[in-house]
Amino acid sequence: MGVTSRQYCPRCLRPQSQRAGGPNGCICSWVTPLVVQTQVLILQHPMEVHHPKGSARLLHLCLPGSRLHIGEVFAPEQLLQALWAPLTAGDAPRQPVLLYPSTVSAAEPPATRYPLCAVPAQAARVRLVVLDGTWRKSRKMLYLNPPLHALPRLVLAGEPPSAYQIRKAHQPAQLSSLEACAAALAQLEGQGDVTRFGPLLAAFSALVAQQCCFGFEAASAVHSARDTGQLFTPPVGD
Repeated sequence: MGVTSRQYCPRCLRPQSQRAGGPNGCICSWVTPLVVQTQVLILQHPMEVHHPKGSARLLHLCLPGSRLHIGEVFAPEQLLQALWAPLTAGDAPRQPVLLYPSTVSAAEPPATRYPLCAVPAQAARVRLVVLDGTWRKSRKMLYLNPPLHALPRLVLAGEPPSAYQIRKAHQPAQLSSLEACAAALAQLEGQGDVTRFGPLLAAFSALVAQQCCFGFEAASAVHSARDTGQLFTPPVGD
C-alpha cells in the first residue's frame, strides 16, 4: 500500500489535512488583515517554521505590511538591510526597536547587555523587531546577531495573561509571538488598549482551539485503539 504525502497550504504552510479524511490544518480562514502604523519585522528560528503550535506565520499573514525572515544566524549585511532599509522608495526612515525584556539574568551572555536607547514616540517611525522562537532559542538568536545588540528595546508594561495553553511557558509572563506583538502594538499605537487588536487575538484563539482539538482527537484515538486491542503494547519482562 502506497503512502500518501501530506499536502501543505502554500500560504500558511500548514498541512491541509492532519491525516486522510481528518481535519484541515490550514489557518488561512482566520486571517483578518489589520492595518497598523508600526512596521513589524519577524525574525523566525528555522525550527519554528513548520511547528504546528507556532503563531508567527499567523501574525505575519494578519499584518499585510510585515516582513518575515527565517534563520538563526543572519549575514550582517542581510540583517542590517532588513532592519534599516525602507520597504518602498517613498518610505520614511524607521527606527528598528527590539521587542525583548530590558532585564537580563546572570546567565545571559555579556554581549547582550547593552544600554537601552529611547523608543520613538510615534508608531509611524518604528519598525518593531520580533524574535520568534523558544525563550532559549530567541536568546541565542540575539547573542549570535550583533546588529541586534544595540537596538532600543520595547519592554511590555503590564503583560496580559497568556492564552497560549498549547505550549509550555517557563515563566508566567511569557507570551506567544503573536500575543507579545499585539501587546506591543497596543502600547505603541493604542495607549495600551489591546481591544483594537481583537481580530488578531481572535485569530490566535482559533489557532489554540484548533490545536487543542487535534490533541483531544489524537488522545481519543489512542484510547480507542487501546480499548479495541489495536494499539501494540510491548510485553513486560522476557
